[in-house]
Amino acid sequence: MISFIRAIDTFFEQLVQPLQSLLLLFCRVWVAIAFFKSGLIKYGSWDSTLYLFEYEYQVPVLPWLWAAYSGTAIELIVPVFLVLGLFARPMAILLFGFNAIAVVSYPALWAQGFYDHQLWGMMLLVTIFWGAGRLSVDHWISQHYRNSNIIP
Repeated sequence: MISFIRAIDTFFEQLVQPLQSLLLLFCRVWVAIAFFKSGLIKYGSWDSTLYLFEYEYQVPVLPWLWAAYSGTAIELIVPVFLVLGLFARPMAILLFGFNAIAVVSYPALWAQGFYDHQLWGMMLLVTIFWGAGRLSVDHWISQHYRNSNIIP
């Protein structure tokens, strides 16, 4: 029985191994698109964004104006890094925290949109735990320095 389980496990591991980098890329791109679109909406309707941060969102610790600027900047900048796979794990951690703060600071999300935030959180956790994969700048830099024997 144990040998059968090991054989099946080995078979499926070899089957999915080539697809792992595609899954990691898919997770990064999916989350990045969602947050980048949100940032574009915030930027495009700045007066509404300021209103929401002042009166609707209850962002902890930060004053509402700082939260509006930093939240919009995070949504416009971090997704670019995530798609490229540059500093993928730190960017995923940052966006994961941002996602959690968004859910906590806007109670209306609990009625609508909460499942989207759960999905994005899970996809970000995948990136945090398994990295960006082979289809990333992080991997390319790592391989470049490994092959050239340069230790940065």
